[in-house]
Amino acid sequence: MSSTRLLGKRALITGASSGIGRAIAIRFAREGASVAINYRSQPDEAEITRQHAVAAAQEAGHKDFKAIVIGADVADEAQIKKMFEEAISGLGGIDILINNAGIQKCAESDQIDIADYDRVMNVNLRGTFICAREALRHFLAREYKGVIVNNSSVHEIIPKPLYLPYSISKGGMENLTRTLGLEYAGRGIRVNAVGPGAIVTPINNAWINDTGKSAEVCSHIPMGRPGGADEIAGVFAFLASDEASYITGQTLFACGGLTLFPEFRTGWSS
Repeated sequence: MSSTRLLGKRALITGASSGIGRAIAIRFAREGASVAINYRSQPDEAEITRQHAVAAAQEAGHKDFKAIVIGADVADEAQIKKMFEEAISGLGGIDILINNAGIQKCAESDQIDIADYDRVMNVNLRGTFICAREALRHFLAREYKGVIVNNSSVHEIIPKPLYLPYSISKGGMENLTRTLGLEYAGRGIRVNAVGPGAIVTPINNAWINDTGKSAEVCSHIPMGRPGGADEIAGVFAFLASDEASYITGQTLFACGGLTLFPEFRTGWSS
């Protein structure tokens, strides 16, 4: 699939060493955007993402293209500020921020360790806010503004027992997206989110690689299958592009119908 709807744009993508983040970087490069690929602890994997992005841009015939790799922990404010400095310097500016970095930890809620709780919240919500704040400052300092797209989850609205901090962080991300979308709508800045469902990425290997668990997961998805990372990347590309120029403050759920109360498919309700 080839498109030029992001031609000439410059995007910073957090957590892009694998999974959805990698797919976004490759998709954006294919559609003409230069990319800054952030990673926390996997520089080799981030370099693989960069190489794939370069190949995608070359295959699509994009010549004025850059792809850089930047290490930073999005739970650390100082590292985030340095990441933005490097991205702005390396790409000549940023037009798009993709807040993709996220983690989850499994535990019964009465057994959650506060350090684990803090880590999930610091990466998923606090880090998203700080990155958004730095992007807003950059956008507001120039004539041409920009776009922020957050990677949320169906668990913005669907409770996820055993993953309470993750659920809280995604619920908070919904309001972060809506509030920033409203606050900056009149200043040329759009803020949206994507809410993926069950997607084939390394973070979900526990059920992807187990036939029984995979079948159970798919039984709850009206479309009957998990999504692919590139399918989600396509939603990010749309929201980051001018095709979505009249959309802000929204979460677009890409979940195969998972948010449609699938257990009501049989018509047992009154």
